[in-house]
Amino acid sequence: MHVLALVTQKGGSGKSTLATGLAVAAMGEGKRVALIEADPQGTISKWKERRTNPYPHVECLADPDEIERLIARLEAEGIWLTIIDTAATNNALAMRAIVETDFCLIPARPTPADIEAAIPTLIAIRRLGRRFAFVLNQTPPRGCRVSEAGASLNSLGCLALPYIGQRNDHQDALGLGLGVTEFAPAGKASEEIRSLWGWVSQQLTAGLSDHEQIVLKAVS
Repeated sequence: MHVLALVTQKGGSGKSTLATGLAVAAMGEGKRVALIEADPQGTISKWKERRTNPYPHVECLADPDEIERLIARLEAEGIWLTIIDTAATNNALAMRAIVETDFCLIPARPTPADIEAAIPTLIAIRRLGRRFAFVLNQTPPRGCRVSEAGASLNSLGCLALPYIGQRNDHQDALGLGLGVTEFAPAGKASEEIRSLWGWVSQQLTAGLSDHEQIVLKAVS
């Protein structure tokens, strides 16, 4: 099983929206997916309540000591991908999520405040020896701010592609309990999320042996 965590101490970076969007995009490829909500704000739980599709499976987690057992149970149930949505702070639960993950995504909007706020998360991830990438989120349609922010983040570490634009489809989908690829499959937002999922999927499977990839495909 692969484990992906969305982490940053900055609120409003779009972690929950990205988590649901990526989960549904992965499901669109036939993957068995679970979401772990490690954020007391409850955005994903509320999204799940509005959702008519029983999948992806959503688990709420408040105790850092339970995360390892929960991940083991999900793997035993045949889940191919677990996505952890963490709180907007470097608390104990977020740190345990980083420990248990295969890959971390650090969302950041193209603002100096977001980029500065990403640095403590980056330090924690590097200290724990986890693989990571920044993802530039909620980008405006034009202006030099995006390219400047992308250059700044790229200088700090790996930058995921593509950038995710600030588009109403994301919030409309969240409000209906949908992934953006379900809400507007032909839209630009869906195209970006599918492309981002493709990039993330490559990172998750990079370095696996041929036998391991065959096993993962068999359970997906």
